[in-house]
Amino acid sequence: MRDIIEEARCILPGLQAVFGFQTIAVFNERFNDLAPYAQACHMVGLALMVIAMALLMTPAVYYRAQHGYATSLMVKVSRGAIRGALMPLALGLSLDMLTVVSLATDMLSLSIAAAVASLLLFVGLWYLIPRRDPIQVGEPQS
Repeated sequence: MRDIIEEARCILPGLQAVFGFQTIAVFNERFNDLAPYAQACHMVGLALMVIAMALLMTPAVYYRAQHGYATSLMVKVSRGAIRGALMPLALGLSLDMLTVVSLATDMLSLSIAAAVASLLLFVGLWYLIPRRDPIQVGEPQS
């Protein structure tokens, strides 16, 4: 359980930093220059980051609520919460890419292509590659 909490703690600071930048963007003058679709994408991305943050914080809160006693259900729920946080995180970051490219280029097609490329990168690195190399029980890990 402590390993699970440490995993979440490694991801959380980066997510919080991105969330801070996302939040500040709304108060920037240039935010009003964005096309309505880009503003909407930014807001949806912000909401997805909140979901990811809540899921990543769940294992530590769950563990604390149980006064430091880990159960098999807690481990299962916590692993699911961390895995579940990755998709809203990937989608939120991809929508941020759409927003930034939209502001930089004012080209919808390029913005969509950048967002899709980002999403494919995250899905590939976070979901597809790990499934190709399962750890064999009893095999030494480096």
